[in-house]
Amino acid sequence: MTVRLRGHHLLCLLTFVGEGYTPSFTRNYRRIAERLSAGEAVTVVDGPDDICGPMLCEAGAHCHDESISRRDSLALAAVSDSLDRQVTAGSVLVLDAGRLRRLRSAFAEGKTTAACAECEWAGLCSRVAGGGFRDVLVRAADDPCLLREKV
Repeated sequence: MTVRLRGHHLLCLLTFVGEGYTPSFTRNYRRIAERLSAGEAVTVVDGPDDICGPMLCEAGAHCHDESISRRDSLALAAVSDSLDRQVTAGSVLVLDAGRLRRLRSAFAEGKTTAACAECEWAGLCSRVAGGGFRDVLVRAADDPCLLREKV
């Protein structure tokens, strides 16, 4: 199995600390964080993904908005630059320690700001990055430098 993620969620998962739009969204995202931390692969998709699932039945869900699609495109460009490989819909990758380190470094250095500029969570994500990504829930199973705590 793989976790299906849209472009901008490849950036969101870097700073996910357990906050979200609704309790069901947060529970779902926590389960996805556990799967990713266990080494499950990601398949990049266009449009709504596994993280969006609980929001799709909500009135006013932004998952299909054009602004979100633009954010996905900008995020995929930033991820591609950070990983030195083209990442598009259909790409499959495992977020191992090296990839997470490279993506988090690019995020902390502001190289993804174009993708995050209009996001309502940008302030929280910046604080998480500024704190050294200390409390994030997506951790690489193969990274001996990161302490894994049960939440």
